[in-house]
Amino acid sequence: MAHKPIKKNVLMLLAEGFELMETSCFTDVLAWASFLDHVDIKLTTSSTTGTVNTAFGGFNVTTDSTIAQLNLDSFDALAIPGGMEWAGFFENALSKGFIAVVKHFIAQRKPVAAVCVASTYIAKSGEFVGRKATIYHSQTGKHKAKLEGMGVKFIDKPVVESANVITSTGPGTAVEVALALLGQLADANTVNATRQMMRIPTPDKDWYLPQVQ
Repeated sequence: MAHKPIKKNVLMLLAEGFELMETSCFTDVLAWASFLDHVDIKLTTSSTTGTVNTAFGGFNVTTDSTIAQLNLDSFDALAIPGGMEWAGFFENALSKGFIAVVKHFIAQRKPVAAVCVASTYIAKSGEFVGRKATIYHSQTGKHKAKLEGMGVKFIDKPVVESANVITSTGPGTAVEVALALLGQLADANTVNATRQMMRIPTPDKDWYLPQVQ
């Protein structure tokens, strides 16, 4: 059976102190999906200055563009890896330029996928009040409290989808977030084919237990 061609452009925002593992899940899943004959997904990276540092490993990354250079209407979805506060992540990620990008995608009802503490972008946008999301959750509950303080309904699950917005609880969820984003851009058959090609196991029921019990 012939597949409907899927041609999409995805923007990925990288802030200072971002997590490389969370980033690579987006790059690899979308690239592997594009090995399928009917899929063509281009991923463009962007940052405030054009270069950013990873939280771990000392990697300096040059992005495809700066935020100021973007034509947001040319993108079909937004991917946002999380990062570490001590590495300058929130200082950069919650700047006006970053939040303006998130607001645009949420207001346009385009798919938005955020890993771990990147859910803070979603809440800070002001476009997500009263909706369900998750974030990295520990016994201190500080990130949960921050999310709820901005009017978001916290759900203690590894991945939460609220219409077009996908959020998650930590680095280990990133590949499932990337697959969920692929599902919003394509379909379940494409997701399953990509999962099989990459040898990504389907999580068992215990994976979905709350992070804090």
